[in-house]
Amino acid sequence: MPRLRPDVIADRFGVDSAFERTPVDPATSYRRDVWLGLALTALAVVGVEVSRSSGFFPDESQPTWLLYLLAGAGALPLVVRRRYPLTVLAVVYTHFLLVGLTVPSVPMSPVLQVVYFMTLYTAVAWARDRRAMIIVVIACLVAMFGWLFWQLAISSALAEYVEDEGLLDAPPGLIPPLTAIVVQNWLTNFAYFFGAIAVGQVGWNSARRRRQLTEQAETIERQSAELQRRAVTADRLRIARELHDVVAHHVSVIGIQAAAARRLLAKGDAAAQDPRVPLATIESASREAVAQMRGLVGTLRDTGDDGGPGVGTGRSPEPGLADIAALTDVVGGLDVTSALVVEPPGAESAVPASVGLSLYRTVQEALANVRKHSTARTASVTVRVDRRPGDDRRFAAGFAEVEVLDDGRTVPGSQGSGLGLVGLRERVAAHHGVAEIGPRVTGGYRVRVRLPLPEESR
Repeated sequence: MPRLRPDVIADRFGVDSAFERTPVDPATSYRRDVWLGLALTALAVVGVEVSRSSGFFPDESQPTWLLYLLAGAGALPLVVRRRYPLTVLAVVYTHFLLVGLTVPSVPMSPVLQVVYFMTLYTAVAWARDRRAMIIVVIACLVAMFGWLFWQLAISSALAEYVEDEGLLDAPPGLIPPLTAIVVQNWLTNFAYFFGAIAVGQVGWNSARRRRQLTEQAETIERQSAELQRRAVTADRLRIARELHDVVAHHVSVIGIQAAAARRLLAKGDAAAQDPRVPLATIESASREAVAQMRGLVGTLRDTGDDGGPGVGTGRSPEPGLADIAALTDVVGGLDVTSALVVEPPGAESAVPASVGLSLYRTVQEALANVRKHSTARTASVTVRVDRRPGDDRRFAAGFAEVEVLDDGRTVPGSQGSGLGLVGLRERVAAHHGVAEIGPRVTGGYRVRVRLPLPEESR
């Protein structure tokens, strides 16, 4: 049989618990206590009169009004039983001892027996100071069982009862009659007092458990709201990165081509180069930028059918792997070549849209950085899709990769915000891929991103 550890007992009785049980609606609860206390007071007085009229007080010489007063005084403190549970317990049980020693018939009234049980239960169930509760309850139990021992020790009523009933001459059971009656009295009182304590403690523990569940539910609700807020923030950051990529790429193209057109118009040499070419590039880049920004803004505006943020509800579909080649056609002032390497043939069709979008944004950001922050004149974009199993377990189902190389060096004082590269690395991390970003030993700059393909794409 496992031993009861002191820390377990202390936790069970809430000795070090910060929880304080209070009524859900104090005003209503306290008002009900008043009515209950008054009702029990009236019933105690009536009960004494019923017992007196039935002949249960044959030896009492006190006046009737005093019996009424003593009975009512025993029940009246219950009007504040939940306001001051320990004080009420001490007062009621002091009343029990004093009246029991002087007028023993009054505390034996059935109504007052209910009062004593309810008082002990209330003290255990509602006491806010659990250490004080244990001290007061133990003191009351010691007093009650001491009084019981004293009554059984000095009283000759039990012996007279056994003798009058002739139980000594013909014992009805295995235990001597007088011993059996004493044991029965002790067992009854044990059940009475410790039953009240057990019921009160169950009530207190249940209230504490309900409070914990309520607090946990509130915590979960707050965490859920926080997660929703973070999800919205993350989505807004994603859209901000998308806008950054769109604006950085297309607006820089527009600026370069506008400058070229201005120089051609200023020279007036239309034969050398037609200024309509850069103007057409400006028109194409601006249209594409507006279309993509409309799609992103549409994502912000759409709330979805269930009240949540919409997903991908723009005027045009998001770009993907097949659109990378078009990026190299609108790069002004930079000679860009592109290549697509696929193994086996047709593998590019199995690349998921999310992977294609991330690779597209990678190329877009890399080319924008080359134009704004590099002296490069040429750049190359290589797209590789390989569905063959690799030695690296991350790419067991194959990979999709883009590599952007240039031959320039960083222009001093042209550092940007860094948001583009942060977004690029976040995309790679989201797909559990790898990225290589930095200067090359042979000169120039390299941006290489490799993303794994899912198993079902094999």
